[in-house]
Amino acid sequence: MSAVHLVAYSDYLCPWCYNASVRLWRLFDADCELELTWRSYLLRPRPKVRDLERFRAYTRSWERPAAEEHGGAFQEWAGDAGPPSWSMPPQLVAKAAARVGPDAFRAMHERLMRAYFSESQDITSDAVLRALWMELGLSPTDFEARDDPALRRAVLQDHEEARDMGATGVPAVRLAEQDMVITGALPLETYERWVERTRSRRA
Repeated sequence: MSAVHLVAYSDYLCPWCYNASVRLWRLFDADCELELTWRSYLLRPRPKVRDLERFRAYTRSWERPAAEEHGGAFQEWAGDAGPPSWSMPPQLVAKAAARVGPDAFRAMHERLMRAYFSESQDITSDAVLRALWMELGLSPTDFEARDDPALRRAVLQDHEEARDMGATGVPAVRLAEQDMVITGALPLETYERWVERTRSRRA
C-alpha cells in the first residue's frame, strides 16, 4: 500500500497555521508511512507598513489558538520590534532551507513559527532571518538562495495552486492525489482519523 501523502499550505504569520504545524508534525513523527509536504500561502502578499500598537493589540487574539490542545506556544507581542510587514521573506527563507534538505527545512519551519509567535521576533526582517539561519548552523552561502528568482516563483506558484484548489485561507490541507483542500486547523484526532480512513478506503 502506498504511503498517505498530505500537502499543507501555510503562512508563517498565521497563528492557526502554527497550531496545524504542531499537529501535523506530531502525526508525521508517529507514523513512519505518512508523507508530509509543506507549501507556501501568502496572507500578506505585498509589503505594507503597519502600526505597532495596533499590531500589539491584535496579538492579544492569539489567546484563542493558544487555548487549544496540541498547539503552539504563543505570547502577546513584546518589545518594539516589527511589526512584520509581509509574508514573502520567511517563505523564501523556508524554500532556501528546503534546498539544503528536509531536516533543514523542518528546523527552519519550526524556528520561524517559534520566533514569531513565542519570541516577538520580526521574521520579515532580513537581519532576523539571517540570525535564525545561523543559529540553526546552516551555511551562510545557502542563505543567499533566498534572493533566487526561482524561489519567488515557487512561492507564488504554491499560492496560486492553493487558490485553484479552493483555499481562501490557511492552514489548508489536502491528500496529494486530490484537487481540493480542507481549510482550518483541525484537531489532531481529526487528522489521525483522516489518515486512517484513507488507508481503510484504499484497502
